[in-house]
Amino acid sequence: MVSPTPQTSDYAYDSKIEGNVTFTQLDAAINWMRKNSLWPMPMGLACCAIELMGTAASRYDISRFGAEVMRFSPRQADVMIVAGTVTYKMALAVKRVWDQMPEPKWCIAMGACASSGGMYRSYATLQGIDQLIPVDVYISGCPPRPEALLEGLMRLQAKIEKEESVSNLKKSTDQA
Repeated sequence: MVSPTPQTSDYAYDSKIEGNVTFTQLDAAINWMRKNSLWPMPMGLACCAIELMGTAASRYDISRFGAEVMRFSPRQADVMIVAGTVTYKMALAVKRVWDQMPEPKWCIAMGACASSGGMYRSYATLQGIDQLIPVDVYISGCPPRPEALLEGLMRLQAKIEKEESVSNLKKSTDQA
């Protein structure tokens, strides 16, 4: 028996690939990938670094947010977590590491000292890391709990989700 010739309407629906096709905007896809694969560069400068380490432990599990790959090489990281007191002596090292990170990059100021100098109003302490590098998310506390860092990470993910990635890519290629 000869089968009838297939028509174009027969190809409009294929049950084999029904769940495998997704339509989205390029910005949404790029931002989804970026927000779910953050690679932090931990700048643990004081007591807040202990809370940062606790966030990576099994109880709080930062890996649920795709940020478990702590990178100690700035060329492999895209989010810097400044945890603790930034002295003027360390400020140049923090700035150098920030400058070595590739674009796009983000910064989280963790704790009162990184955000505003904390209780140290002295000539040796930088009164907030935002005087040196742009900060995307501030986390309050002295020291902040691991839950606060996870909340800050979720806020950063929400910010990344709303960025215009494609237009930023075009601007960076035009400048080069």
